[in-house]
Amino acid sequence: MKTAKVDVLLGLQWGDEGKGKVVDVLTPDYDVVARFQGGPNAGHTLEFEGKKYVLRSIPSGIFQGDKTNIIGNGVVLAPDLFMDEAKDLEKSGYNIPERLMLSKKIHLIMPTHRVLDAAYEAAKGKNKVGTTGKGIGPTYTDKTSRNGLRLGDIFCNFEEKYAAHKARHEEMLRALNYTDYDITEVEKHWMEGIEYLRNFKIIDSEHEINKLLEDGKSMLCEGAQGTMLDVDFGSYPFVTSSNTICAGACSGLGVGPNKIGEVYGIMKAYCTRVGAGPFPTELFDETGAKMRAIGHEYGAVTGRERRCGWIDLVALRYAIIVNGVTQLIMMKSDVLDTFPTIKACVAYKQNGVEIDHFPYSIEEGIEPIYKELPGWQCDMTKMTSESQFPQQFKDYISFLEAELKTPIKIISIGPDREQTIVRALHEAEG
Repeated sequence: MKTAKVDVLLGLQWGDEGKGKVVDVLTPDYDVVARFQGGPNAGHTLEFEGKKYVLRSIPSGIFQGDKTNIIGNGVVLAPDLFMDEAKDLEKSGYNIPERLMLSKKIHLIMPTHRVLDAAYEAAKGKNKVGTTGKGIGPTYTDKTSRNGLRLGDIFCNFEEKYAAHKARHEEMLRALNYTDYDITEVEKHWMEGIEYLRNFKIIDSEHEINKLLEDGKSMLCEGAQGTMLDVDFGSYPFVTSSNTICAGACSGLGVGPNKIGEVYGIMKAYCTRVGAGPFPTELFDETGAKMRAIGHEYGAVTGRERRCGWIDLVALRYAIIVNGVTQLIMMKSDVLDTFPTIKACVAYKQNGVEIDHFPYSIEEGIEPIYKELPGWQCDMTKMTSESQFPQQFKDYISFLEAELKTPIKIISIGPDREQTIVRALHEAEG
């Protein structure tokens, strides 16, 4: 039997594009949903049947009872936060241990990783990255320095390994002169999370995944954050600690690049960013505040205000290239329903010179060059087909497809699962 392809779904901006909802919408077409990177700093929000769910580590296919869900080796996991998340879902009637498998090679976020996260941010002074304080960065640092604690370690001398890693972290904290902390209660809850994890099927995920593909099972891989937060290709150093791009699906799950099929790139009809870092199209006026209010732009995990701005096509073209995006998905189109004019950044002026490519640094000397388009100024949230779209919105779609040279396949016009319109691909390309 021919090995099935792996489709990948990822964010093209600075995260928060709405990946969770799209995975939930697409899941019925797949047998397996796998998460390939990131940690519990990223929240995927899903709304359906009058309820709202926020997933942090668990794949968004968990709500479909007949699907296999896998957390891959590229993910870093906090046992206590994972337990809380899973138990919340169990209260809603979902049997999580029955539906979810975890890789033995997942790296564990220890309580001391969170303290190190805070210590490193404090040491940066005014140059803070703006992390969520969940310990993700220090955990990936331990991973790449070959000092990590992995999920598979719970089966062999775990207490001894944990104590050694904790002692090393405490020594690092003393060197940073960061000693005013108490993890007693957090550590107790963390250990309860370790025991809870023993209820799950903990697997050699690379073998399991490739066996599923050989058996002809279709697989959708989901990442966290967005392309512009990729540790290699994002707005460094204001990035996350893992590869959020499509290549991360290969290293984060153990699948070869020749097995990648469709690459779905998700973007908002505008742009947002959480935390510190450059944001060329950010709006500091009433327009930006209006976007935030209408779009409920607050972090799903942290509650932090998201910075808002017009869509950045320079950054999007770059994200499409580094990911090999084959189809685009545009979220939150309805947020722009009331704006009389829509702007799109088509190029940058960098130190007085116009450029249309994404440069090495966007921290200083970047001025967005905008194209203005007429707004549609009507409520699209109740629309059920593309034929109902106002002409101005159709023109906006056509403009984006021409600029990005990639078809927009799916359009979201509201947070609910039902507020999703799939376009005929030939129409999207035409």
